[in-house]
Amino acid sequence: MAQVTLPTQRRRSWRFWAIFWGVAAMLYFFVPLYGTLDFSLRMKRGEISLLAYEIVFADPRFWEGFRYSAIMALVTIVVSALIFVPTVYWMHLKLPQARPVVELVTILPFIIPGVVYVFGLIRTYSRPPLQLTLQPFTTDILIVAGYVVLSMPYMFRAVDVGMRSIDVRTLTEAAQSLGASRLQLLVQVILPNIRVAVLGGGLICFATVMGELVLASFLVRPALGPYMQLLGLAKAYEPAALAIISFALTWLSLGALQLLGRGNVPQQMAGR
Repeated sequence: MAQVTLPTQRRRSWRFWAIFWGVAAMLYFFVPLYGTLDFSLRMKRGEISLLAYEIVFADPRFWEGFRYSAIMALVTIVVSALIFVPTVYWMHLKLPQARPVVELVTILPFIIPGVVYVFGLIRTYSRPPLQLTLQPFTTDILIVAGYVVLSMPYMFRAVDVGMRSIDVRTLTEAAQSLGASRLQLLVQVILPNIRVAVLGGGLICFATVMGELVLASFLVRPALGPYMQLLGLAKAYEPAALAIISFALTWLSLGALQLLGRGNVPQQMAGR
């Protein structure tokens, strides 16, 4: 009986601690969120109202910042995918020994402070021969390049995990035996099989760009991050409402990721 009871007790103990830490994590996340939500609804003394949200949504600077950041985020996701999908594919197929070097390069945004990075960009690209800070369009190109670098650790690792989950060499040989070119191989074979991984990296890129402050502020672009920072200097309830809106946008993006990635696993299994 002791041999039967002991595993049961261990199972119950593991279940208890799993529930305990799950509840603790939920409280750690949702209690501050609830406090922010409650504070944002109390702009009118003594009553619950959506006045702070109405003020934020009525501000044209919010929509300008949101539109600009959303466009820059989408462009960053596309550019990052175009860079890292072929790079990681080639690394897995031909140059596995280059992994330590690539991983070292991709963690540089965690090592170099953002202020140092943006001042380096300004000093380099504000004078000939590459003056990119004089016109809004060229400044946007520069800021997209900066966003690609800042989101590089997340996109690289997301694509790398996706590549690890498939047999790159077998898929490549099968596609080439059917006469597929390199471009067709990447677009029609590799990318559909790592779609969920790319979308996951894209979601993190989107969240990074939407909340980024330093690049947009020093390059003087109408992004959402500088707007949130300026609003927090003079207001109290509106920044709380804006924080809730940002969380809502993140959850909507996560839901869109789940919808886009639905059905991917059965397709992969059927292909295998």
